[in-house]
Amino acid sequence: MVAGVLAVGLLAAPVPAIGAPPPPRADASPAQVVPCPRVAPPTIPPTPQSPPRDPAAPAVGGAPLATTGLAVPDGVPAPPALSAMSWVVADLDSGAVLGACDPHLARRPASVQKLLLAETALPKLNPDQVVQATAQDLDLPRDSSAVGMIEGGQYPVSTLWYGLLLESGNDTANALARVAGGDGGVPATIAAMNAEARRLGADDTHAVTPSGLDADGQFTSAYDLALIARADLARPDFVRYDTELRFQWPAQPPKDPRGFQIQNENKLLTSYQGALGGKTGFTDQARHTYVGAAQPGGRRLVVTLMGAEIVPARAWQQGTMLLDWAFGLPAAASVGHLVTPEEAAALHTPPSAARAQAGMGEVHAAPSGAADALSPVLLLGAVPLAVAVILLPLLLNRRRRRPARVPAGPRRPARR
Repeated sequence: MVAGVLAVGLLAAPVPAIGAPPPPRADASPAQVVPCPRVAPPTIPPTPQSPPRDPAAPAVGGAPLATTGLAVPDGVPAPPALSAMSWVVADLDSGAVLGACDPHLARRPASVQKLLLAETALPKLNPDQVVQATAQDLDLPRDSSAVGMIEGGQYPVSTLWYGLLLESGNDTANALARVAGGDGGVPATIAAMNAEARRLGADDTHAVTPSGLDADGQFTSAYDLALIARADLARPDFVRYDTELRFQWPAQPPKDPRGFQIQNENKLLTSYQGALGGKTGFTDQARHTYVGAAQPGGRRLVVTLMGAEIVPARAWQQGTMLLDWAFGLPAAASVGHLVTPEEAAALHTPPSAARAQAGMGEVHAAPSGAADALSPVLLLGAVPLAVAVILLPLLLNRRRRRPARVPAGPRRPARR
């Protein structure tokens, strides 16, 4: 089915170099933008301006998702009214996007950024590796979320993942990013996070911090979060860490001789049938962000939302409202899709480069000595060339030879 909206510009413009923020883009004028159902909060704190959109950029995920408004299948019930500024609901298995509101709007991520850190660093780190906490790991703003690491404390990597995903510890984010970056430390992991976002097709995303703490130039979108969450939820180790309801944080004597218990902040896990995991987030600039996934029946859906306030409900509850709406849609309902890494690579390849690669592939595809696979025209052109190659050295060699001297008889005069 096709959404009843027209496409306008996306944030999938040419992807900037890793380590650079997205370039400025010019907004398009929407032709027929359907406003998203929205509950306006009493007051909306000012937040950073989103990068403008490039009207010439390709529509990542499909033309209906280029809208700044609502994209839903024709003939379906209206989605619930929310305070979230943007959202996406998608099928984790098929990749179909069931509905969206301004899906490519780029905003601060808050702690849902930790999903990109997990997708990037989980494959690199041994869960049994022991990490010693440093002062730099604990260097956080006073009101920052932290699990409570102690400088000099010894923590297995697996313990840090629980602290990251249950308690949203920014201290654990720093430690994991530092270790995953090797000699390059946190900056190397930030570069790897941006590379991973590009690989997934999350072109609205630019990471500056591993934790999601506000930083200039740091953005993501509801669409990108769905791509990242889909990759995370395909990993059994991520699901194991992310869905643990509580975890005993290890003691660090003498400063902490007993340890303490941490609990999962994602209320979806205990409040929604078939919950599969997710992540909460909040900063002053991002406001409330949320990612959640569930499978109450045979279908696995993910919901992402950004820029929400606590009306008409908490962010995770607004997520459940969207899940309830989406699970009621027909199986074939769709307004777009989540791109695969292969599709993302094609989008990132300029047409001229793609043609050159295709041409090189054809040349190398012909087996050696397979004359029957060559064009007759090429063969006809090759015959004179081969003859020339053979005869030319003979002719040149002949020119170089002097005629033998004949001693007998008078010399003939040269012609003038």
